[in-house]
Amino acid sequence: MTVSYLERDGGRIAYEVHGQGPLVVLSHGVGENRRSFRHLVPLLVAAGHRVASVDVRGHGASSADRPSYTPAEVGADLLAVVGALGGGPATLVGSSSSAAAVVFAAADAPALVNGIVQVAPFVEEPKLNPFTRLIQTAVLRSPRMFGLFHRTLFPCGRPADDAAYRRAMVANLREPGRMAAMRGVLAPAEPHWTARAREVRQPVLVLMGTKDPDFPDPRAGAWAARRLFATAEARMIDESGHYPHADQPARTAAQLTEFLAATGA
Repeated sequence: MTVSYLERDGGRIAYEVHGQGPLVVLSHGVGENRRSFRHLVPLLVAAGHRVASVDVRGHGASSADRPSYTPAEVGADLLAVVGALGGGPATLVGSSSSAAAVVFAAADAPALVNGIVQVAPFVEEPKLNPFTRLIQTAVLRSPRMFGLFHRTLFPCGRPADDAAYRRAMVANLREPGRMAAMRGVLAPAEPHWTARAREVRQPVLVLMGTKDPDFPDPRAGAWAARRLFATAEARMIDESGHYPHADQPARTAAQLTEFLAATGA
């Protein structure tokens, strides 16, 4: 595994690249790192794609202690990776919190982006009661608590190497600045991605696990996101939680490769 680094705004963005073919850029959710896609990448490579998995600013091997972590800035980081890899165009896949970032990237640089995929996007901020908000505050300040919470996002089963992945993830979050980066990624920022969705003219795919515990009704959540775009479709991954690329990588890869073929990627 060779990790590359890209200087961005006084910090660095880490990414790794595998395969040959049309470019697909993968961006993970809050608290995770590029290893979140460890089971998906080989399947996309086998399908004939060049795949770059990125550590979101503040996460993984990317530098922490950045001044801000807005979706627009994360989207600009993804575009910079596309530029470093030859200018694309690329299909951008954003999981959870990164689902917002790929919208900004597609709207801001249509020449570099030929399609986007949102995995478990949040159209609205989750409505939390006082007790749940207290738990969230604790989770965003404790690597161990986040690790325990992360485990709950796999209601239908976990990858065989999940325990090892989670230990490494928690160890990374114990590094200085990592938990602050998590809070920065989740901090409210304007404009919200939903305000930019209609500017996206490229094909859009919304993917959601049918058992995603972060949504009271995952199917309704997927369709709510789909309706925001000029051209989009929504698909469900059966027996999957918040990270379908991890708990159902084969089914997720099948949906992605079909979408990529339709977009000409």
